[in-house]
Amino acid sequence: MTAPTPSPAWRRLAALAVVAAITGTAGWGFHRVFPTTDLLAVVAPAACVPALIAALTRTRPLWLPLVLNVLLFAAATVPLYGGLAPRFPLDLANAWQALLTTLLPAPAEPRLLVLVHALVWPAAIAGAETITRTRLRLAPALPAFLVYGVALLLGVDGEGSNLAPTAVLLVLSGVLLVLREDRPATWLVAALPALGVVALAASLLGPLLPMAREPYNPRTDAELPPPVRVGSVSPLDRVSAWLQIPDRPLFTVKADKPLNWRLAVLDRYDGVRWTSGARFQPTGGRVPSDEWTGRTTTVRQTVTFEQLQGTWLPAAERPAEVTGARGLAVDPDSGALLTSAKTGRGFGYQVVSRVAAPTREDLLAAVPAADPALTAFPPGPQEEPFRRTARQATKGADTPIGQAYRLQKFLRTTAKYDITAPPGHSLKALEFFMDTTYRGTSEQFASAFALMARTLGLPARVVVGFRPGAPENGVYHVRSGHVLAWAEIKFEKLGWRPFYPTPGRSGAKDDHDVVSAEIQESEQLEGEFGQGGTSKAKEPAAKKTPVGPVASDGASPWWWTAAAVPLLYLVVAAALPWWRRRSRRRGGTAADRVMGAWRQACDDLGLGGERTLTAAEVVAGHPDARELRPLADLANHVRYAPDTLGEEGAEAAWRCSDAVRAHARRTRSVRARLLRRLDPRAFTRS
Repeated sequence: MTAPTPSPAWRRLAALAVVAAITGTAGWGFHRVFPTTDLLAVVAPAACVPALIAALTRTRPLWLPLVLNVLLFAAATVPLYGGLAPRFPLDLANAWQALLTTLLPAPAEPRLLVLVHALVWPAAIAGAETITRTRLRLAPALPAFLVYGVALLLGVDGEGSNLAPTAVLLVLSGVLLVLREDRPATWLVAALPALGVVALAASLLGPLLPMAREPYNPRTDAELPPPVRVGSVSPLDRVSAWLQIPDRPLFTVKADKPLNWRLAVLDRYDGVRWTSGARFQPTGGRVPSDEWTGRTTTVRQTVTFEQLQGTWLPAAERPAEVTGARGLAVDPDSGALLTSAKTGRGFGYQVVSRVAAPTREDLLAAVPAADPALTAFPPGPQEEPFRRTARQATKGADTPIGQAYRLQKFLRTTAKYDITAPPGHSLKALEFFMDTTYRGTSEQFASAFALMARTLGLPARVVVGFRPGAPENGVYHVRSGHVLAWAEIKFEKLGWRPFYPTPGRSGAKDDHDVVSAEIQESEQLEGEFGQGGTSKAKEPAAKKTPVGPVASDGASPWWWTAAAVPLLYLVVAAALPWWRRRSRRRGGTAADRVMGAWRQACDDLGLGGERTLTAAEVVAGHPDARELRPLADLANHVRYAPDTLGEEGAEAAWRCSDAVRAHARRTRSVRARLLRRLDPRAFTRS
């Protein structure tokens, strides 16, 4: 007995359902572009509502379902935007370019999702009305396939695969073909296994096609946004200001382990300031990986803002995924994070970072990346002194990584960390730091390292961030005093490698000096690679020979005493001027430090014992010391109005005193300076 043939109405309703499913599957093809949940909220009504309208108005004129669809299409933008959407036409026009310059997955923002809404809904209208008003077989599915093609093109470099949607589309197209052939229902049952085989074959053979192995990516031809100037004040310019108020709470981090929290990456230098050349692109949370493909460790963080201001977002090392941050943008080259949302107390997000863990062999084989922009030095005569100092500091290093660690060690051992040092990282400020004061904050240490590295052909940049902070119940509390700038050098295949040229604070034990695992590892590598001969194995230690009692040679104990007295005199003569200078610079009020700077300048000029000379007489006697005049003016100011002088005046006085000291060294012979140092009268100066 033959099964009854289904009614035409049943076939039309079934075909409408299949076309809606085909259109929805085509919209699902955007799952590599947008998060699935937000995508389905747009695709489901866009695919189903036109099919429902077509079923209800199949006997009505065509204009009626078209008008209803237009009205409902516009009404659907209200929940999408959360209200009326006057920007809908402009967003639709810009969505194409915006998606091509967005890192996938794209943020589920109405200005981007509107493109899916505007593609799927018209495709569903065309398919549904073709079903109800024509006898065409596969034509109703063609609009959906066009939408699917757009989804494939825009989602080329997204995560996931479109093999499953492709297989579903093939199966549903086969079902639609059987329904439109007016065959008995048994044909549909018999066709399903065959369609399954076709879908399976497509899933297996699809990845083998040449176009699947190397698909065209339209993002390679898209014009990226220009470099963005972020904020009016660079984080590097704020280092000294943060250090002056070290206890201000900035943010907290709940993390697997303590690391340095990177805030901003600055890779351009014009001789005055380090700035960022980043090309930030919006993203739904994914951060592209860098060149390193070796072993990594994963660190998860939950960051909560307190009093940190600005749009930069701190994170450990190079983030791989960020969730919970609205308006997120990322620089694919550096991994730096930015937000367009309003930040403030309570603003928070989650980060998954992957920290590179290269082996010793990886480091020794590292070759500096060839990037002229990262080795550029501002034009002018200042480059040669930086290059000369860098070559002297790295003399004997036989690998690029050895040069970098030798340079790091040089800065850590030849200058001192001092939060009262003058701020600034211009070439003039760095020359003053390296030639005169030998003291600074991480702003000067990181900047000087990066510039000297560039003169050696090592592509370098400056990073501003924070130390781990004070741990408390698994949460790290980061305050303004934890600010830290360091440098990074780019190596081929290794990516960016951090270096920490700033020395620690001598004897400090407060929570502002928490050292992260990154700095500890860098110091260990500095000890291994910064000594020269990095490619040679360490020689075994010499075997110790037991030593017996020392035979007396007849020397009397008074000889040792006689030798110790002049030695002690030399030690005191060498240390006392340093101690006196240090006490004058740091002790008392600002007025005391100004007078200390004046007395130090007089000592350096050989006038320490002539107390009766006035400031004007000292200046008149040394007209070639140009810095004496402003220093004398400050000293006179202190004598008559000491309470009106602040910290800036004290800093200015010591800058002048340091310059006078440098002048005295240039104009006096080594013999004269040595005799003056050994003069017993130097012991009586205050």
